[in-house]
Amino acid sequence: MRKKTCIIISGATAVGKTSYGIELAEKHRTQIISADSRQCYKELNIGVAKPTSEQLARVRHFFVNSHSIHEEVNTKIFEHYALGAVNEIFHSNDVAIIVGGTGLYVNAFSHGLDEIPQVSYSVRKEVDEMYRNDGIGWLREKIRQEDPLYFENGEMENPRRMLRALEVKLETGKSILDFHSGKKSKRNFEITKIKLELPRNTLYERINSRVDVMMENGLLEEARSLFQFRHLNALQTVGYKELFDHFLGNTSLDEAVSQIKKNTRN
Repeated sequence: MRKKTCIIISGATAVGKTSYGIELAEKHRTQIISADSRQCYKELNIGVAKPTSEQLARVRHFFVNSHSIHEEVNTKIFEHYALGAVNEIFHSNDVAIIVGGTGLYVNAFSHGLDEIPQVSYSVRKEVDEMYRNDGIGWLREKIRQEDPLYFENGEMENPRRMLRALEVKLETGKSILDFHSGKKSKRNFEITKIKLELPRNTLYERINSRVDVMMENGLLEEARSLFQFRHLNALQTVGYKELFDHFLGNTSLDEAVSQIKKNTRN
């Protein structure tokens, strides 16, 4: 029997992963699993740079328009979903394609996840309320005080990861990093990784142009329609939160668009 192979395509935002993935999928007559943590939401379209309807018609994509912003989607859920999807693809094809966007999702699919203790509702509710009231500054300082290990080594630019880290520390007294055993799950298929790159100046130009096109295509209206749901985790993301700040009167529209470009580049 030939060994089944999953090709994982990774790279920075706007580097061309979607187009390359579709070309590769058509070459192998196979299907794609998206590893983007935002394109799975049905309600988010323009701001998450989903494949176009024409692209989706050319190649089937798993984990695109598969969930609602009102559902919980996390790394564990993606791992389970993606392993089911790749097995479905392997029923009729020796090759599957993953188009990556979220590093934790790609790592979970490739190597599995450590078991991290569940957090009680009371702790999660307390942390969530404090974050809503006092914002990212409070969250950063709280982690510095409670979990210096994560503060120094964790993802301190990702509010969702930061919230999760703080919840685990308050619940267990241990840093979430203490639960990372480093043990890797063995997959029964081969994994090949392709990383796409562009010169930084070219990439920045493409990002800036993409944001301008998004605005021309109706991102402002899309964000306005989602404003009432801005407290949901799915909407704590670049492209929407900056426009929410504009709607709240905290920034001008030009400032919000400039911030989207800056945050996307970062």
